[in-house]
Amino acid sequence: MSNVLIVAEHLDGKLNPSTAKCVSAAKALNPAAIDIVVLAADPATIAADAAMIDSVRRVLTVTNPANANAIAQVQAPQVAALAAGYSHVFGPSTTFGKDLMPCVAALLGVSQVSDVMAVEGSHTFKRPIYAGNAIVTVEAPANAPVVATVRTASWPEANKGGNAAIEPASPDASLPAHTRYVGLAAGKSDRPDLQSAKRVVSGGRGVGSAENFKIIYDLADKLGAAVGASRAAVDAGYVPNELQVGQTGKIIAPELYVAVGISGAIQHLTGIKDAGTIVAINKDGDAPIFEIADIGLVGDLFALLPELQDALSA
Repeated sequence: MSNVLIVAEHLDGKLNPSTAKCVSAAKALNPAAIDIVVLAADPATIAADAAMIDSVRRVLTVTNPANANAIAQVQAPQVAALAAGYSHVFGPSTTFGKDLMPCVAALLGVSQVSDVMAVEGSHTFKRPIYAGNAIVTVEAPANAPVVATVRTASWPEANKGGNAAIEPASPDASLPAHTRYVGLAAGKSDRPDLQSAKRVVSGGRGVGSAENFKIIYDLADKLGAAVGASRAAVDAGYVPNELQVGQTGKIIAPELYVAVGISGAIQHLTGIKDAGTIVAINKDGDAPIFEIADIGLVGDLFALLPELQDALSA
């Protein structure tokens, strides 16, 4: 039977929803046990949240000042040391997981399975390739632990209602001294986080300028949504790159995705293919975005968006 260890993602003392999505992926293995490890300077609050996730047996806490910031080279030796006795080690396919999990795989001497979107067996998984245009089935060696990142857009958050035991852990690992934390540059916003938001409004090249992007922010505020953008909008300097959605940006799966002035390049569609309802607003009725949209509005976005906001206010 499988035993799964999940590395919790957290920031500023809050557990990221990606952790609960990893639990959903782990449950698809029908494992004997699912454990979560929280590495932090003070993991108590985070561990309490993780313990509430359904189907989790226990939460391991690794308390160390070196874990105050998520540095892959520091955390990977600790995760690798804790991996003994586990058949699978999962992390989210987010910036955090993409940084950490390859280091864990290297220390364990195995190849990583990336972007798991479906579980076919204990060592057989499906993952997207070619910008999501094809799905490949991969099989990991049965005689080695499986280190994998979970495509969070493909899995729902596991339910709350659990009451897992919380236990301290002290992995026997030598931490490197050649890597140190310098600082974190991150945009501050009162809007929901793009990666986990239930609603997202994105703007593309058709918005025209950074000044015009205010109309996207206004609609997002009206809907209580996060703001995203196409690569074309980011490359044009309309918005910072942390808002980019797509193959080279963030892969998201909101319940509602509103694409404004976005033509629908395949790289962008890759990032939203798992969204619940897709609404496209574009003046070009032949834009590729309409082929995958559930609702389409053809017209000038600068005329349609104010009308939409008025209707939402009515």
